Amino acid sequence: MTTMYGRMRRTDMNSPNLTTDTADEDDGLMIRLQEGDRQAFPVLVNKYQQSLLNFFYSNTRDRQLSEDLTQDTLLKVYDQAWDYIPSRRFRGWMFRVARNLLIDSVRRRTNDALVQAVWGQPDETPLLDTLSADEGDSPVQTADRSELTRAVDALLPSLPEEQLLTFTLHHFAGLSLPEVAEILESSVATTKSRLRLAREKLREELEARGFTE
Repeated sequence: MTTMYGRMRRTDMNSPNLTTDTADEDDGLMIRLQEGDRQAFPVLVNKYQQSLLNFFYSNTRDRQLSEDLTQDTLLKVYDQAWDYIPSRRFRGWMFRVARNLLIDSVRRRTNDALVQAVWGQPDETPLLDTLSADEGDSPVQTADRSELTRAVDALLPSLPEEQLLTFTLHHFAGLSLPEVAEILESSVATTKSRLRLAREKLREELEARGFTE
């Protein structure tokens, strides 16, 4: 997938390290963009393209589709910059755009196509492997983690849509529960409940497969 800033990198799927003042920084970048400073946009791209890729891939299992949706999201951010009102809520605003694009994409695709997309190809690394790898781990620890993360990775598509969106926005995109609630247009209490149910289902399925804490 080629953007005006080159092809998005297929690096590890780690989320960006967000600082406490990231909301002010994001608002500042959007204000610069609204004022015609095009150099602000590649900063936003570099900052958020990976977390968007995490979110889309964990929901679609398709790397190419995830890259396309990430590009579409970022281009919509650029095109709709004038619609953004600086309020320290840029991430929520951006991920609402991402969520709507994801839903539109899912509606255009059949369930069979989603299940088959990239699934099980030998050259694919399970998403959670890339999120939890630790260079200091022993080979045994790495093997144990890989087995567990492959199992979780395979179970994610079995979650109901709202639970899956909640889980992936929180864990893979790194958003807080209030941010997830705003994006999914639900209350924080409902969001907490969906996250709890998703975790419980994953835990039950893992225990049934012989995994324990």
